[in-house]
Amino acid sequence: MSDKPLPLRIIPLGGLGEIGKNMTLFEYDHEGIIVDTGIMFPENDMLGIDYIIPDFRYIADRLNDDLTIHGIVITHGHEDHIGAIGHVLDAIPVPVYATPLTAGLLEVKMAQAGHDQAVLNVFQAGDLLDLGPFLVETFHVCHSIPDSVGLGIETPVGLVVHSGDFKFDHTPVDGWPTDFARLAEFSKRGVLALMSDSTNADRPGWTPSEATIDAGFDKVFREAKGRIIVATFASLISRIQQVATAAQRYGRKMAVAGYSMTEYIKVASRLGYLDLPKDILINIEQAKKLPLNEVVIMVTGSQGEPSAVLGRLAYGNQRQFDLIPGDTVIMSAHPIPGNEELVQRTVNKLIQRGANVIYDAIAPVHVSGHASQEELKLLINLIRPKFFIPVHGELRHLHSHARLAQDLGIPAENTCVVENGTEILLTPQHMSAGERIPGGYVFVDGSGVGDIGPIVMRDRETLGRDGFLIAIVLIDRDSGQLVEAPEIISRGFVFLRDASELIESTQRLIEEIVDTHKGTSGLANDIQDTLSKMFYNQTKRRPMVFAYVREV
Repeated sequence: MSDKPLPLRIIPLGGLGEIGKNMTLFEYDHEGIIVDTGIMFPENDMLGIDYIIPDFRYIADRLNDDLTIHGIVITHGHEDHIGAIGHVLDAIPVPVYATPLTAGLLEVKMAQAGHDQAVLNVFQAGDLLDLGPFLVETFHVCHSIPDSVGLGIETPVGLVVHSGDFKFDHTPVDGWPTDFARLAEFSKRGVLALMSDSTNADRPGWTPSEATIDAGFDKVFREAKGRIIVATFASLISRIQQVATAAQRYGRKMAVAGYSMTEYIKVASRLGYLDLPKDILINIEQAKKLPLNEVVIMVTGSQGEPSAVLGRLAYGNQRQFDLIPGDTVIMSAHPIPGNEELVQRTVNKLIQRGANVIYDAIAPVHVSGHASQEELKLLINLIRPKFFIPVHGELRHLHSHARLAQDLGIPAENTCVVENGTEILLTPQHMSAGERIPGGYVFVDGSGVGDIGPIVMRDRETLGRDGFLIAIVLIDRDSGQLVEAPEIISRGFVFLRDASELIESTQRLIEEIVDTHKGTSGLANDIQDTLSKMFYNQTKRRPMVFAYVREV
């Protein structure tokens, strides 16, 4: 290592200033590694969007030119850390590194994306990964999915510790607590910078152990008279284990609805991360033939997604089976920030259809997988870093976490709160925020990736709020006059049968525009602009107006 090394560049491409689509580039002297490749669920106003991926063009555009990527290291198997792997490998075809369970879940996603032949290297927590100028020391952390890791990244400028998503659970479902010994060892060596999960940085106290859920499940299973439906994330393997254990205790069989959850259960069972009681799994058709009090069904859709199983049950359009009045529905997941309205709407619909809905405000059926304030303080005190970088959270979480670090003695000038795209420059003596690279949301809409932008989203919002109106105008080619009264078509703006006066005034206005306009050049634009102003003046709404002008 030279006396004056180049700075280490850390560039978050997702996960800072938001919950989800976690992805970070570590770069030194034109060589780099990527940590995580996640997705983010769309917010309520992102109409028609399936999910959002990081904007990684900054990496792809430099690949094989002035940047070499030695690998992608995945910390754990949740969607907000692995969901974009297929899209990333399309543009950045480099080896992927993951623990056994995470690798199994990645295999499913990579096969779906056509990357069956991609290089997927499996490591065990505690292994070292030699990736160019970076020596990555992996260590086990507790989270709400087994086989999660944090990273100690030895760089030419010093040791950077990345916590991954974590909490300090002393009684985890899999019996495997966080590797405190490795954290203490990092401290002895000296940590240049700590990048720490900020999701619960505004929550005081300690996050409850996963073991506390067992009592909540036991009570619900003991008291439920009919069928039980449990909604959670497909990748929440530990929760699936807890449901299976409760089901066996109370003589219930377990069915699974949802492709992703079915595939993940197969992978986790094959790798030994799920220990399901013998013969407990049945299919939905078998479940429909059993007495209601002998069945529990695991489903996806805990975030209120309309297309997921729970969402379809709430609205009565799930094809495999329907909700039965008296069903007990357990929502074993917290709403992701931005999804609260969708989740509440789903809960209300389920109740309206006769279900008894249990969620964490009613009974202890879910706990967070992220550290609260006392655990975050403990990690900082264990590591004692010179510099502190809060990651994984909305801006309020990042600032709250930075204040915690300062309360523990880390100087304000040694903490750095940035949002996606802002580079962090690290040397052994200094940390600073650098330039911001271009980037933002990349929307995935069906098979389209990145072809939906702010203009289209704004148009969709306008259409959804104010509707549209189309005016079909036929002009006599010789006289330049209207052949017949303009035809008006409207959707989502006004009910035409109840708006005859508005439609008549619209037609008269079009006739006036045609009479005063010379030729058809620019006529459609004039009609659209004039009608838009008239509609707003009369209704205070701004429908999208389209004018179709044709000479006949």
